[in-house]
Parts: sequence; structure tokens; C-alpha cells
Amino acid sequence: MKKLIGEANELVSQMVEGMVHAHPELYGRVEGFNVICRADGAKSGKVGLVSGGGSGHEPAHAGYVGDGMLDAAVCGEVFTSPTPDMVLEGIKAADGGNGVLLVVKNYAGDVMNFELAAELADAEGIKVDHVVVADDVAISNKEDRRGVAGTVFVHKIAGAAAASGKSLSEVKALAEKVATNVRSMGMAVEPCYMPVSGKPGFDLNEEEMEIGIGIHGERGVERKPTTNVDAIVDDLLDHLKKEVSPGEVAVMVNGMGGTPLSELYVTYHFVAKKLEDAGYTLKRKYVGNYMTSLEMHGFSITLLPLDEEMTGYLDAPSAALGFKL
Repeated sequence: MKKLIGEANELVSQMVEGMVHAHPELYGRVEGFNVICRADGAKSGKVGLVSGGGSGHEPAHAGYVGDGMLDAAVCGEVFTSPTPDMVLEGIKAADGGNGVLLVVKNYAGDVMNFELAAELADAEGIKVDHVVVADDVAISNKEDRRGVAGTVFVHKIAGAAAASGKSLSEVKALAEKVATNVRSMGMAVEPCYMPVSGKPGFDLNEEEMEIGIGIHGERGVERKPTTNVDAIVDDLLDHLKKEVSPGEVAVMVNGMGGTPLSELYVTYHFVAKKLEDAGYTLKRKYVGNYMTSLEMHGFSITLLPLDEEMTGYLDAPSAALGFKL
């Protein structure tokens, strides 16, 4: 697989530098680290919001830095957890004196390193708390569920709450409310290819697809014969509807990085019809690339039950490039 990169081991650093140079009105970079922060700095008195993880999920996570969402994003190497010292720099960059909330996806390396960074920050007098997102219903054991595209809704709602002046405990409570209720599941018809090795994350022939893929290039939990998107949507929604009851929801059809927008809208067409027929009210709808896996060809569906409070925060202004209203 050909890649449009320079040296593979400089990919993330050059990506960060490119983002900061292209959008100086939005982004700054913590010197010496692959950490993107707000160009206007931490806002005094506001709860800071930090997320991150391995790169390769763009626009996550740096694309969600901006007024109304994240204050800093920590960019690890591709599909690799950032180190505690990197996360600590993100915390410092986001600290406005009223505490910092970390939004962490449920992967062992991320959880460990973000928690270690929180301890280091606490030793320096910065109050830090964290929320772990585990929205992937492909994993039956809830404790082992991965954080995937539903994390974006946590960024948006918690970010808007922080921007409105909520306290650290209030922002955390709202973030946990979203994380507790959001559910996602994904699939792929083509894998992604690792920048260093050039090899696919998994082998898949023309007649096969993976159901229940993650966002780190890993294969799914089930391999099936390829079929049309109508049937694929039925498969994913069967899992999601078991955990999200009919009612008002936000729905996200998220591209995995290599899926044409035309195919995502075809997918959404079936998702919307099937959910509405099942008694769901699609109060907010999002279609596009939000949490990708390099150039993987596939999609995920995310459902978030909504109340008036969460809807208001979803609709609040956002300056982040990755979540324009």
C-alpha cells in the first residue's frame, strides 16, 4: 500500500506541525511534544478538557481542539498510546486553574498512561479527574469494551458544558452520563495499512467482511460473506437496539477513513429508515469521518439517547474543525 508520507517515523510529528501551520488561529503546539493545544491558551477559570491516544483516527483527536470542545489533544504514534509525560504536557496546556478532565478510551495503555499522568499533575498541584469511554457493543463483556466513535459525543457535550462554566465535578458527571449511555458498532470490507510496515491490519478477501472491528486496524469479532449495506445495517442495528431503547437519539454514521461520502449517505439512508420504523426519533444526525482507522473501508453506527440537556450541549457552538455544526 502506497502512503503519502515522508519518513514513516516522522509521520505524527509532521502531521502535528502541518496542522498547526495550516490553522494558526486555532492550534498551538507544546514545544518538544506532539501535543496540540488551543492557540489562545488555557481559559482562566474554565475546566480544561484533554483527550488523545494513538494517531491514525483523524480528525480525532486534534481536530476536536477548539472553543467548545477540547483544550488539548495528545497525539501518540499511530495506534500507540501516548506516554504519561506527553499527557502531562496536555494537562498543563489545558489547565485554567479550575481543574482538568481527561476523556480516555478504554484501552489498557491509554487508561494506564492517562491515570499516571493525572497522578503526576496532582503532584504539581493541578486537580485532574477522568472519564473512560467504552461504547463498542461488539464486545460482549462490558468491562472489556473499546472506546470508539461514541467518544466524539463525550468530547462535544463535555466540552460545551466546560465552556458554559460548569465545575469539574459537573463536567465529569455529564461526561459520564454520555459515556454510560452511548453505544457504537462498526464493520469493514477492507483493512487499513500500517505506515511503517505497509502491511494490512488483517487479511480479507473480496468475498469477506469483518463485523465488529475496532479503530486500531484490528479485525472484527466475526467474519462474514460480503453482502449489501442494507443487510449490514440490519446486523449492526440488531446489536445496538438491544442496548438503546426507542426514543429520541443522536445517530452518527462514521466513516473509517477510506469510505466515500456517497457510501456513508447510502448507509445513513438505511440506518434512518430502519430506526424510524423501529420507533426511534432521530433528533440529531451526523454523517462523515469522526473517528477513523487510517484508510479502512467501512463504517460504524453510534446511538446516543438524548434528553434536553444533552441536546442543548450538542447544539452549542464549536470552533473545532472536526465538528462543525
